Amino acid sequence: MSVSEDEGVGLMPVSHSVPVISVSDAGIRYRRNRRSRRNFKDLFSARARRTRPGEFWALRNVSFDVRAGEAIGVVGRNGQGKSTLLKLVAEVVLPDEGTVRVQGGVAPLIEITGGFVNDLSVRENVYLTAGLHGMKKAEIDRRFEEIIEFAEIGEFLDTPYKHLSSGMKVRIAFSVVSRLEEPIILVDEVLAVGDRAFKEKCYRRIEELLAGGRTLFIVSHSEKDLRRFCTRGLYLDKGRLVLDAPIADVLERYNAEYGVK
Repeated sequence: MSVSEDEGVGLMPVSHSVPVISVSDAGIRYRRNRRSRRNFKDLFSARARRTRPGEFWALRNVSFDVRAGEAIGVVGRNGQGKSTLLKLVAEVVLPDEGTVRVQGGVAPLIEITGGFVNDLSVRENVYLTAGLHGMKKAEIDRRFEEIIEFAEIGEFLDTPYKHLSSGMKVRIAFSVVSRLEEPIILVDEVLAVGDRAFKEKCYRRIEELLAGGRTLFIVSHSEKDLRRFCTRGLYLDKGRLVLDAPIADVLERYNAEYGVK
């Protein structure tokens, strides 16, 4: 489903090409307990599709397409499968049933401080993290100054990463990941940390990426953020997609069902 540009900020017209994200009847199952009675044979049998004791479906029968240039917000209470869906799209986890297809790379603003090494300096971590995300050294060299300038952390370049505050860690991580040139941006509440001025700076950076034709897939509890960036919403409840509609309609239903004024 596409919606008009005037319902979002800085959004490119939606392409009618092949979807960049295609999720079909996807489901993912977790265990409540550490031990599982599933064996190797189960993985290749029809029994693997059934819920076994101690297991539950975090997502089930979820289907939707996302086309290039769309900005999608995922809505739902805690524990309804939002972050699991984001990890499926990021290909961090694989579905137990159904399919998830992603065309092109993703810039994952998900747990963005993960992968940083405490005993390395900020400078070393920039090169390490950018390299792990696929940037070549020459490209990191070229972008290094803008990464550091955006993060406003130049005086701490040779400081061990472990000595930075949590807010400073988010700054440098966001600055690195937002410089990736992948066509799809995945965001999971990453901007909940940080001072107001830097948060607004990050918001403007996301708008720049959207204006450049990137695709946004964001999980957030902030209605203000969802209305600012998104044109379309996906409402998850108990691991199932109950509404795929313009973001205003999705938020209206979510607020009505849970008594939010």
